[in-house]
Amino acid sequence: MQDLLGNLFIISAPSGAGKSTLINALLTQHADMQLSVSHTTRSPRPGESDGVQYHFTDVTNFKQLIADKQFIEWAEVFGNYYGTSKAALADKLAQGIDVFLDIDWQGARQIKQQLPFVTSIFILPPSVQALEQRLNQRGQDSADVIAGRMAKARDEISHASEYDYWVVNDDLELALQQFSGIIQTQRLRQTKQAIRQQKLLAGLLANETK
Repeated sequence: MQDLLGNLFIISAPSGAGKSTLINALLTQHADMQLSVSHTTRSPRPGESDGVQYHFTDVTNFKQLIADKQFIEWAEVFGNYYGTSKAALADKLAQGIDVFLDIDWQGARQIKQQLPFVTSIFILPPSVQALEQRLNQRGQDSADVIAGRMAKARDEISHASEYDYWVVNDDLELALQQFSGIIQTQRLRQTKQAIRQQKLLAGLLANETK
């Protein structure tokens, strides 16, 4: 996939760090960027639709997709399975669409082993206290679930050193500027520009002048 037009970005963070907020803010500014829609065995939450937030499926079908090697990465998180379709990902990148993969460190490792050109970004909270406060303010989970997410957060953060870039989401506007800057830097790399600007480069190197 290295010669495809689109860029591939892995975005990871502990729950409550503001990863989705940053991704969604960037997507509203760029029509040629998309969030990969993963398959999952968890139940839809209020307001979620099949094929929009996730491709919802059952465990039996998910395991069959694993057996058929349809996923470029998959993992079990909080008792549910999540996976990224190989075919769908390749199709988006071939169209020149930059794709964001919202996955954890387990999925990130799998992707990097297969696609070393991928760019990985880890979103960090400013503190443990801020992270817990954000989880409580969402009002979506019980105290036990939040405690589990906090424990999981420490495990996630322990793998932050495996990522190419870090963004500390303390001030949202600043974090978005930094996040956007990383994306723009990767889009301007020579390897991608050489593919996008083939005609321009050929014209500039042509012997004939108009």
